[in-house]
Amino acid sequence: MSKEKILVIEDEEDILALIHFNLVKNGFRVECATTGEDGYKLARDIRPDLILLDLMLPGMDGHGVCRKLREEPGTKDLPIIMLTAKGEEHDIVRGLEQGADDYIPKPFSPQVLLARVKAVLRRHHKSDERSIHEEPIKIHDLYIHPGRNRVVANDENVDLTHTEFKILTLLATRPGWVFNRTQIVDAVHGEGYAVTDRAVDVQIVGLRKKLGACGEYIETVRGVGYRFKE
Repeated sequence: MSKEKILVIEDEEDILALIHFNLVKNGFRVECATTGEDGYKLARDIRPDLILLDLMLPGMDGHGVCRKLREEPGTKDLPIIMLTAKGEEHDIVRGLEQGADDYIPKPFSPQVLLARVKAVLRRHHKSDERSIHEEPIKIHDLYIHPGRNRVVANDENVDLTHTEFKILTLLATRPGWVFNRTQIVDAVHGEGYAVTDRAVDVQIVGLRKKLGACGEYIETVRGVGYRFKE
C-alpha cells in the first residue's frame, strides 16, 4: 500500500528541497509548487492527503490559498499545515481562522516536520473512522452529522472548517459540560499541540458567527472556558 501524497507549496528552494528530501526518505509521495496560484490549482487536481503551505508566497499568499481551498467542496477538508517564518501569534491565529489544521514556525528540524505531518494525518484518519460510526446530533435548532461533516442551523446549511466542526461536535455532544481551552485543543488537535488561548477564542468567535442565532448556544464560562447550552 502506497504512502500518503503530500503537496508542498513553498517558494524558497533550499527549504523546499529539505522538505522534499525528508518526506520522500520517509516513504511519502510528494508534489511541489512554488507559487500560491500553482499550488492552489495542483491541490484541486491531485487532491493530496495533506498540504504543507508556506505563508509568504509570491502572488497569492498562503492565507489566500487556504481560504480558497476551504471554500470549495472538493478541497475544504484537506489537512493543511502552515509554515510561518515569524511564528507570531497573529499569524497563527489568522491561519487557524482560515482553516489550517496546524502550523510549524521556521526554522524547523526535519524531525519536527515529520512528527507534525504524521500527527495531523493520524488525527484525520481517526476522525474519519470515528465519524462513520457516530450518530447525528440533534439539539435545539442544530443538526450535526459527523459522518457527512454537515451542520444545519435553523434549516440552513453551515460551512465550517475542520477545526470548527470538531469544536462544535465536542461541545454539542456534552451539553452543560464546561471545557477549558486546553481540553478543547487536546480533543480537537491531540495533546501537546502548541496553541494560544487567544487562538481558541478566535475559533469560538468564528464558529458563533457562522452559526448565526444558534451561536448563542455556545456559552462562555468566565475564567474557565466554554459549554454548550443544555
